[in-house]
Amino acid sequence: MSEVATSDLMRQYVVPNYGRFPVEFVRGEGSWLFDEENKRYMDFATGIAVCSLGHCHPVIQEALRDQGQKLIHCSNLYQIREQALLAQHLVEKVMGKGGKVFFCNSGAEANDSLIKLARKYGNDLSDPGGRYEIITCEGSFHGRTLGGIAATGQDKVKAGFEPQLEGFKHVPYNDVEALENAVGNKTVAILIEVLQGEGGIHIASEDFLKTALRLRDEHDLLLMFDEVQCGLGRTGSKRTWDDVVSGIEPDAVSWAKGLAGGFPMGAIWVNADRTTGSVPLCDALGPGSHGSTFGGTPLGSAVALAVLQEIEKEKLWENATRMGVYIQDQVNDWNNPLIHEIRGQGLMLGFVLNVSKLEENKAFVDSGEMASLFVVKRLMEASLLTVPAGADVVRWLPALNVSREGVDFALARMRHGLDSLCV
Repeated sequence: MSEVATSDLMRQYVVPNYGRFPVEFVRGEGSWLFDEENKRYMDFATGIAVCSLGHCHPVIQEALRDQGQKLIHCSNLYQIREQALLAQHLVEKVMGKGGKVFFCNSGAEANDSLIKLARKYGNDLSDPGGRYEIITCEGSFHGRTLGGIAATGQDKVKAGFEPQLEGFKHVPYNDVEALENAVGNKTVAILIEVLQGEGGIHIASEDFLKTALRLRDEHDLLLMFDEVQCGLGRTGSKRTWDDVVSGIEPDAVSWAKGLAGGFPMGAIWVNADRTTGSVPLCDALGPGSHGSTFGGTPLGSAVALAVLQEIEKEKLWENATRMGVYIQDQVNDWNNPLIHEIRGQGLMLGFVLNVSKLEENKAFVDSGEMASLFVVKRLMEASLLTVPAGADVVRWLPALNVSREGVDFALARMRHGLDSLCV
């Protein structure tokens, strides 16, 4: 009997909550993925900004092998040295500022942790439930838990899951006046993606971040940054907000995705300078207040530390800057009518499509698909993996160590794919 196809097994046994492309990957090497027919694809999606060192990097393999032979899991009831060393790296090398770290499994968990931290802060400042509202932005994405979708400023993720968790206000991204007007006597925090990913690759303005900082100080709020997709070198620096304006010090930051290069890992950093009640903010989530069974295991922590040390050793944020500038310069020289603009920073880039021009293509019109998905599928046929970001943006998220040759391959396939759609 022939082996049952993976797609048939998926259809029969896996919840259909993803719109999956018809390809099965069986092997990865650097920036390449290989399917079951051994066809290779240049991966400029990287698990949506997860594989920060590409696929099967030697330092990840070594960390898995070495730590896997010593201790894989140990309850957080005990002291875990690997977790402490990873936290030390995040505090000293990434943040460069005193604070403490909580570990979990994903970006959604990390952002839920920020929400709980903000509510704890509000409860410590006033009567229970007096201050609990968090301001977030339209177009944001903060995860798919009930807390995450409530915080997210996109209606499409909320539909069908009512009633929503209360306590969130969404303001237009980079609208200073709207941000100022949103602050009320119940506001406890502002949560911002400094560079929005799912929302279409938009970066915060200097005025917007400075206003958030001022409101934090004037109203005794928490300023929290969601760095789940854009953080840890992807935009050309360790801290995305440094690319926008210097001197901003947030109260808490969330990370995940590229943190462990493909191993499930999320984290938050909490500032040691702020206080809540009689304790530093970084100590507000005391014993019994929060937890995660698999957060910061010896194995996961060892892998994440190996990834971050490689990024630090090779200064991969500098490669992200160089390759990002090179990509934008090349694309701007194309003058392709299907590209309205390219935006973003470092290796988090969005190709904004000219939908009206694409509508001249009969295959696109007949497909009934949104423009970004249609183009992503065409590029996949040309062996280039990309990601939609909203209805009209194709997202590039290559590995931070991607080579010039890899970028040139992707540029050639992208250009050819777009040219083939011009009629």
